[in-house]
Amino acid sequence: MNKLKIGDSYSEKVRFSQENVNKFAEISGDNNPIHINEEYAAKTQFGKPIVHGFFAGAVFSKIFGTKWPGEGTIYIYQDMTFRAPVFVEQDYFAKLEILEVDEEKHRGTIKCTLEDSKGNAVITGEAKLMHLEKF
Repeated sequence: MNKLKIGDSYSEKVRFSQENVNKFAEISGDNNPIHINEEYAAKTQFGKPIVHGFFAGAVFSKIFGTKWPGEGTIYIYQDMTFRAPVFVEQDYFAKLEILEVDEEKHRGTIKCTLEDSKGNAVITGEAKLMHLEKF
């Protein structure tokens, strides 16, 4: 099994549906109408509903736990800055890059970015993970 090293990267295309945003609102209890009410959202500065920031950011958790590094990943830390709104039914790209590796503690620090289709960062952040085999 190959260990991850500084500079290794991963990218994945992401798209959010209104149906899933509605489910997140129900599960999380965050039923702010900016996320789920088209009429309300149309009157805001965004002009339409926006995806919950933590739902959009959960793409990092999905990737870490299932694909890269994958099964066995333990999340230690995540920071995120929400730089621009995320909208439903638009393409985004989750981009991850290894910044640091501590082989003794089996930990890695990963730069996390969610970009729109034009390459503009909508979420930026950093995560620390533990993986006994990959770091």
